[in-house]
Amino acid sequence: MAKSVSQDAISTILANPSPDSSSDIPEIIVQVLDLKLTGNRYTFNASDGKMKLRAIFPSNMSSEIITGSVQNKGLVRILDYTLNDIPNKSEKYLIVTKCEVVSPALETEIKAEVETEEHDTVLKKPKLEYEARYEAKADVSGIILKPKQEIVSKSAAQIVHEQRANMAPSSRMAMTRRVHPLVSLNPYQGNWMIKVRLTSKGNMRTYKNARGEGCVFNVELTDEDGTQIQATMFNEAARKFYEKFQLGKVYYISRGTLKVANKQFKTVQNDYEMTLNENSVVEEASNEETFIPQTKFNFVPIDQLGPYVNGRELVDIIGVIQSVNPVSNIKRRIDNENIPKRDLIVADETKKTVVVSLWNELANNVGQELFDNADKSPIVAIKSLKVGDFQGVSLSTLGKSSVMINPDIPEAKKLRSWYDSEGKGSSMASIGLGLSPSSKTGARSMYTDRVSLTHITSNPSLGDEKPAFFSIKAFVSLIRPEQAMWYRACKTCNKKVTEAVGSGYWCEGCQKNDEECNLRYIMVSKISDTRGEAWVSAFNEEAEKIVGCSADELDKLKSEQGDIDGYQQKLKEATWVPHLFKVSVTQNEYNNEKRQRITVKAVAPINFAEESRFLLEEIKKMRNPQ
Repeated sequence: MAKSVSQDAISTILANPSPDSSSDIPEIIVQVLDLKLTGNRYTFNASDGKMKLRAIFPSNMSSEIITGSVQNKGLVRILDYTLNDIPNKSEKYLIVTKCEVVSPALETEIKAEVETEEHDTVLKKPKLEYEARYEAKADVSGIILKPKQEIVSKSAAQIVHEQRANMAPSSRMAMTRRVHPLVSLNPYQGNWMIKVRLTSKGNMRTYKNARGEGCVFNVELTDEDGTQIQATMFNEAARKFYEKFQLGKVYYISRGTLKVANKQFKTVQNDYEMTLNENSVVEEASNEETFIPQTKFNFVPIDQLGPYVNGRELVDIIGVIQSVNPVSNIKRRIDNENIPKRDLIVADETKKTVVVSLWNELANNVGQELFDNADKSPIVAIKSLKVGDFQGVSLSTLGKSSVMINPDIPEAKKLRSWYDSEGKGSSMASIGLGLSPSSKTGARSMYTDRVSLTHITSNPSLGDEKPAFFSIKAFVSLIRPEQAMWYRACKTCNKKVTEAVGSGYWCEGCQKNDEECNLRYIMVSKISDTRGEAWVSAFNEEAEKIVGCSADELDKLKSEQGDIDGYQQKLKEATWVPHLFKVSVTQNEYNNEKRQRITVKAVAPINFAEESRFLLEEIKKMRNPQ
């Protein structure tokens, strides 16, 4: 039988804009028209041949659109949805929260010729059927049928009120309004309610700015489908909800606001972030069946961890345990508390290994289980890891990290099959071998991804999606002596300080006054190679290697006895000295214009023996191209 759209599908959606559950939705098959990428989501026109409705696919369908499973002029079956009003317009917007592919692209758009009177009848028909179902149910319950305007009578309302009065607050919320999946939320939506588990809770933090003092904390929420969102609360809302939110509990939440997430600070995979204020409603779902959110992973292969080093973005990995160390205790500098730590070595199909450090409870609980079963080479999937530069590349767990041993997911089965058939006998190499600094100079990390400066400056789109990392051999050709080369920094946390009232310096991060502070470099210089030049930014440790002294020493040279000549001479001595640089390339927006920003991540003097070996290898590649 030829596949086609459902008759009057759009009218059915309009007549029932917010179904109570997916089981209440009849079969709705529509044709996808005008499919296009809008921002980070795919939008389309849903058509039943008679009517069209603007619609948006859920973010988890993006991969199917990219691979071609969902095509323009194809057919999809809508399994769950929400109908929203478009602000300042009389139009509706269909938010598809769950769907499945019925057919690939058809040859033409499905159209049906309909008379105007018939069209009006079609629009009204689903609503009449819906009312008929409601009236039939009322008749079965013994409620006397009345004219349409009197269907919601006082006695019926009283019955509903009495039913709700006997329920727990969370159950009343569930009955009053439909629970929306997180994937369906957007900033233009009106009223919504979500049912989520609290999977991460941050500490209450205080801040001080030009508008005064305040407090803030963040939580991460996960719904039944495993979709996550970050929620932030300030001041009154923070004080109201901090104790109410308990890790691992399930809540109904409504009356929050959404905005586009700041990519620089977001900690979960979601285009939006939520803000809860003092008028938001949070009710614990305590007297009903709760759920365990499905953990969603976004695995990064071990050999592709390099670009994430020392970045803000957290990563998920999956691998086979190669070895597990006994637990050790690390003394924390701030309060001398002993923190348990356990190191694992994990490998994957790229035949690379990486060290993963488990901290706190993970080191004692999951870590001990892995230690006891290390000889069986279990598979581990670890979510939310911080990527550091110890031994070139290393991974560390955070408070929000989770570890699954031998998870029942396709990636684990594929990895187990590879390891048992091939990987067990393969030679594995540490990912840090190609990236890690050698001894004190960092020279070994400078021979990967070597490019010229023109390769960077002639590609203005580099670093647009995420930072790009390169190695460069260049000279520092200019350091402007008139620039503000340093800032006053807290001795404890290295953050910027301001002069306090009276005396000393105020640190916003530590929330305290100190009599003294440090100077730390924040320097801009021009570097040149044989093909071009570029301006780069260098921070304290890297700038010290370039200039040859600390910012405090350079400031002392500049200020004592007004020795400007000595200061300028010191900067001049730092120029036209060859260095190996490891740099990151990102895109910054300034006056609505994107600009490249090149930041020095590491500096090392040239080791001429290593440089000669590198050049010989390059010549060999040129002679024997593969």
